[in-house]
Order: sequence, then C-alpha cells, then structure tokens
Amino acid sequence: MTPIERILVPLDTDDVGRAAKLAARLKGHVGGVKLGKQFFTANGPNGANKIACVGHPIFMDLKFHDIPNTVASAIRSIHRLQPFMLNVHASGGRAMMRAAVAANNEAKETKPLLLGVTMLTSLSECDLKEIGVASDVGQQVVRLSKLAQDCGMDGVVCSPLEITLLRKACGDHFKLVVPGVRPPWSSSNDQKRVATPKEAIARGADYLVIGRPITTADDPVNAAVRIREELAAL
Repeated sequence: MTPIERILVPLDTDDVGRAAKLAARLKGHVGGVKLGKQFFTANGPNGANKIACVGHPIFMDLKFHDIPNTVASAIRSIHRLQPFMLNVHASGGRAMMRAAVAANNEAKETKPLLLGVTMLTSLSECDLKEIGVASDVGQQVVRLSKLAQDCGMDGVVCSPLEITLLRKACGDHFKLVVPGVRPPWSSSNDQKRVATPKEAIARGADYLVIGRPITTADDPVNAAVRIREELAAL
C-alpha cells in the first residue's frame, strides 16, 4: 500500500455537515474515513451514505458485541452501506466471531475486511486487573487475535505496542489496524498505548487510525500531508 492508503481518519462528530466537509477536504490525502458510534448513533445509515458520496472508503467502526445471531444480522444490515472494513469485539467469543464471518461471506458486493477488536487502546494493565483479566495486555491481545484468526477473521484492531507480538503470532497476512497513533508533534490525549506513525508501520501495521492530530489541526490537509511524507521517508 501507499502511505496515503494506510491512513484512516475518524470522523468523530454527530454533525453530518461538518463530517462531510472534513471528508471532502481530505479527499486524495488519506486512504479512508472511519465512522464510529457517535456519528452513526446521531445520523444512522443516511448519514453514512452522505459520507460515502464523498468517495472515501469507509471503515464502519461499530464494534458489534452481542449473541451470535444478533451480530450476524447486524453485519448483513451494514453490508447495505458497502463499507470496506468493519469490526466486532473479539471478546464476544468463538461462536460470535464464526457467525460474523459467515454473515460477512454473504456480501453481495465486495466483501469488507472483518476485524476483531482486541483491547481498547485506552486500557492499561491496571484497568485489566480491575475488570478481572489476569493476563497482561500483550498476552490478552495475542490470545484474542489468535482466536479471531482461527475463526476466519481478516485481522484485528490492536495498539502499536502489540504489533510485533501479533506479527510473530499470526503471520504477515493477518491485517493489523492500529489506533493510538500519534505523530511526535501531537498530544497523546486519552490513548495510553501509543506510537508514532513511522514506528507503527516499521513494526508491521497495515492501517493507521489517526484522528485528532489531523481533525483538530488548524490545517487538516497539511497535517495529513505531513504524516504521509513522514511515512514515505521509511
């Protein structure tokens, strides 16, 4: 992939006009946009279609997590929006992920990439212990990723700190989509497990989800170009 294709920008707003305007500004400078729960809850499929009209590939980041039949039905429904990528929580277990894979294989158009969400990048070791997970973050991410791969998922969402572990555990063809990516000239905000774009790609990331360094910049296009040029220098 080219450096541009690797960059996905989240449109984390409930204002569809603002999201569409930003998406249009970034057309040709990033590889796609991510629509999450804030946007989708406020605007639904109609809002997603307005963003699709801009022409970006869309990552539907809705993190489905429910009983297998419900998740399978949700995936069939989201196919109508023709995303290029979507996700479910890997912690939903084997039966849920297998049902998700089977439903995703029914796509009538191009089949989206189906990812498992491992551990949210806002979680620390202390957070895991507090919710009863005895493993450290790396062990838990590898465990969930190998389970996702065994269920037929295309890849996982992981933090930059687990990329090397997952390349060793899951091989080179398993897609790694990495949030928690912050250029050295930006703030880490509420992300606890972060790396720079160059570090993430060097470790083996496929796609980088880069939000506030681009979306809150005085000039979002200039910020995206700056990141692209840093990746091109690898």
